[in-house]
Amino acid sequence: MDLVGEIAAVRAGRGNPRAMVGELRRTAVLVPLVDGGLLTAVYGGVRWIHAFTDEAAMARFARLKDAAPGEEWEYAALLGARLLDVVVPSMDGPAGVAVNAADEDGSMLFPPVSGIVPDAAAVDTGPDGKGGMGGAERDGGAR
Repeated sequence: MDLVGEIAAVRAGRGNPRAMVGELRRTAVLVPLVDGGLLTAVYGGVRWIHAFTDEAAMARFARLKDAAPGEEWEYAALLGARLLDVVVPSMDGPAGVAVNAADEDGSMLFPPVSGIVPDAAAVDTGPDGKGGMGGAERDGGAR
């Protein structure tokens, strides 16, 4: 099953989340480039890298962002494994991957947790296995 199919199966409650993550790792996704970097957005204290399974999914997102008709977006094709294992850990603060964000029934977030990203970049575990973020960072600084 391809990544779109794995996402659909998980969203329908009949899929295997581990298989879905594995499929993301094996899939080349399209990541728009903006001002020399990857297109990201911050939500819930996490920087989300926008990734798309194909140009049509990216075009739907572009329309939601009020891109001019026919406007071309520069993008890079990256293996999901590279995003999760190299790009996410290199970002400042918690980061994850948002796949097909404009597809109401076909989007999926891959958060910065163990089993998805390397433990050193996960918010639920760190290199010592005791938590990647201190309590103040984890709860937004409220104490």
